[in-house]
Amino acid sequence: MQRFQLYIDGAFCDGEASFDSVDPATGKAWAQMPEARETDVDRAVESAHKALYDGPWSKLTATQRGKLLYKLADLVAANAARLAELETRDTGKIIRETSAQIAYVAEYYRYYAGIADKIEGSYLPIDKPDMEVWLRREPVGVVAMVVPWNSQLFLSAVKLGPALAAGCTLVLKASEDGPAPLLEFARLVHEAGFPPGVVNIITGFGPSCGAALGRHPRIAHVAFTGGPETARHVVRNSAENLASTSLELGGKSPFIVFADADLESAANAQVAGIFAATGQSCVAGSRLIVEASVKDRFLALLKRKAEAVRIGSPLDMATEVGPLATARQRQHIDALVERSSAAGARVVTGGRVPVGEGFYYPPTILDCDGVDSPSLAEEFFGPVLSVVSFETEEEALRLANDTVYGLASGVFTQNLTRAHRLMKGIRAGVVWVNTYRAVSPIAPFGGFGLSGHGREGGLAAALDYTRTKTVWLRTSDDPIPDPFVMR
Repeated sequence: MQRFQLYIDGAFCDGEASFDSVDPATGKAWAQMPEARETDVDRAVESAHKALYDGPWSKLTATQRGKLLYKLADLVAANAARLAELETRDTGKIIRETSAQIAYVAEYYRYYAGIADKIEGSYLPIDKPDMEVWLRREPVGVVAMVVPWNSQLFLSAVKLGPALAAGCTLVLKASEDGPAPLLEFARLVHEAGFPPGVVNIITGFGPSCGAALGRHPRIAHVAFTGGPETARHVVRNSAENLASTSLELGGKSPFIVFADADLESAANAQVAGIFAATGQSCVAGSRLIVEASVKDRFLALLKRKAEAVRIGSPLDMATEVGPLATARQRQHIDALVERSSAAGARVVTGGRVPVGEGFYYPPTILDCDGVDSPSLAEEFFGPVLSVVSFETEEEALRLANDTVYGLASGVFTQNLTRAHRLMKGIRAGVVWVNTYRAVSPIAPFGGFGLSGHGREGGLAAALDYTRTKTVWLRTSDDPIPDPFVMR
């Protein structure tokens, strides 16, 4: 089996313990992972704190930080194939997606490399004639980053890029479910020449690693991607150190199709939105809300496409849907489909665990019209689509907003004025119109409600890793007057 190590204070090391990582395509262990516990976490955070305030990182100019990020971007691009293979092997995400996505991840580091020396302060036209006042933006401090197993090179880039551009140091915890690509990514950080302690990459389990990291007294900010329940633990933990938090959580995103839409294009977007990445995407368009007059035609089109999807080895470029990341995830999906069927949802296609090795689950469509189905409310994080129909635009909007989440949404219509009304009315952080699942480092990303708060991507993300310092300079040479009067 392959063996991986933690990356702490610029050195590769074993953890206090180790555990096996399972290949989702076979259900068998393929690699040994280091398990960080509280002592390892403490070493990592202390090294980040030292690097921020005493080490060479604290003395670099913003331009020099940007050059290191540019170098890291080039290394990510050059090693994308290797990183993609590791992510596919450890998480089951298909190679055709990991290859393209990781190559694009380099653009996020390039974007934030360019931003590093453009984070500006400001001058305040203060209302006192003998004072000059300005604002400085400084790094918020040591950042704890916690990312899940799905799209982890991407989900870490949207945190590392802006944090490093802002001058922070960090400890990144990779998920224990598939940490190989991030532990390998640490070698690129090392090769790029970041000073020791600036970037620390560890993995381990929630109680002994994640909780210890989030509550550490040296942590100033926690950037978390995951589910709402774990996020609640993160927020409770932050009460110990009063760290600020940014939370990118789950979703139950509406995918609205009107009768005037290009149905073939909308169907392809729906396939991308729910079956790509085996549905293991926080922005998965898992609730199809389709106009009643075209529902049957659109469902027939989707059914044909779903049943034509190529299911197979995630390492095969021809595969379109691979296995789920864990047996636990498949059990959750299967149980939720059963509960939804019992509630009256009709299985249009799929819905059964296939025979054979690996954690596979077929593309599944549930017709939930007229049914109070749990599949409409609960997040699957798998390739399962729930369908309802509507008669009016107002009903479509009501159905779209009938969720505790608010991450993403899709609207498919040729009516421009209708599209604008829905853009305004949908309560979600992202609205895609006549497209779906598009991202860019230039565009902020994040949600409302139980989908979290804070944004990743764009200049705003870099500013989130800073705090303002107000500087007052008295310009008069006269003695300070009455000391008992506030100036």
